[in-house]
Amino acid sequence: MPKIDEHIRQAQQEGKFENLPGKGQPLHLDENPLEDPDWRLASHILRSSGFTLPWIEARREIEEEVEEARAALTRAWNWRNAGLAENQPFDQVEAEWKRALHTFVSQIGNLNRRIRDYNLQAPSERFHLRRLSLEAEMRSLVDRKVAL
Repeated sequence: MPKIDEHIRQAQQEGKFENLPGKGQPLHLDENPLEDPDWRLASHILRSSGFTLPWIEARREIEEEVEEARAALTRAWNWRNAGLAENQPFDQVEAEWKRALHTFVSQIGNLNRRIRDYNLQAPSERFHLRRLSLEAEMRSLVDRKVAL
């Protein structure tokens, strides 16, 4: 290996990589070299028509829903804190916060079921999504808001 590195370094110093065709142009990696050749044409047609593999689409949808749920909880948290700062009736503010929190808990349950189903479809563990934890989500919410 050291000999190869030495040859590459010497070629770079001599400028042998300077005027290569396509320099500065984006790589066109339209074909996946690991893809089954029998499915290559079908995959190309689907991609060019705007379709993707079902597990990839499921992941995108789950990630969007997670962000929407987090945004709704953040809005409710901010509303709660503003209401308390403005001396609004504590019982009303807390009731609304508890309603929002109950909705979020329900969403986490649904999303975790979808994450489980997605993980069963994903071709490898490296594509798996982590299940959501209410405790971790609440810590993140409080940490984000205290830091602001």
